[in-house]
Amino acid sequence: MRPIPSLSVLAPALVLLASCVGPAPQRPGATPTPSAAPSRPAPAPSPQPAQPVPVATEWQYRAVAPGAWTYRPEAAGAIATFGAGGADARLTIGCDRASRRISLARSGAGQGAMTVRTSYGATSWPAVSASSGGAVAQIVAFRAASDPVLDQIAYSRGKFAVEVAGQEMLIVPAWAEVARVIEDCRG
Repeated sequence: MRPIPSLSVLAPALVLLASCVGPAPQRPGATPTPSAAPSRPAPAPSPQPAQPVPVATEWQYRAVAPGAWTYRPEAAGAIATFGAGGADARLTIGCDRASRRISLARSGAGQGAMTVRTSYGATSWPAVSASSGGAVAQIVAFRAASDPVLDQIAYSRGKFAVEVAGQEMLIVPAWAEVARVIEDCRG
């Protein structure tokens, strides 16, 4: 039979065992007693990382302007207009059948050149300011109906952009109405 160990041998093990016990349960409604350990101050919030400076996004990755194209045949030639719900057209592509010329008219004041950007590249056309009978000012560029850049507009990958100095870039969808005006003017 084995001898029973003395209390002096078991004391350290009992102390360690007692330290594993959690705090005594509180009675309902009793307030907890504050602990003797000093509380630490809350850590200071870490500074927010600096926001990156927005990078200028290439035009082909930007959203198209709100609005829709409408097509309208006329005696002198067809017209496609882009605008938002019955408002004045922001961009008009028209055909003058007699001269076999296409006009691109961007609403608003501007001067100099009109730059047209397609998925094929960018082209700059001379443009003039125009207004008709108190209507909204426009800047207009005229091109021969056979100009190959018109095909690039019609077949651009989903959209094309029109830029005029002094105005924000206008990005519009390359819908069938545009191609229809071009084809009507060539036919």
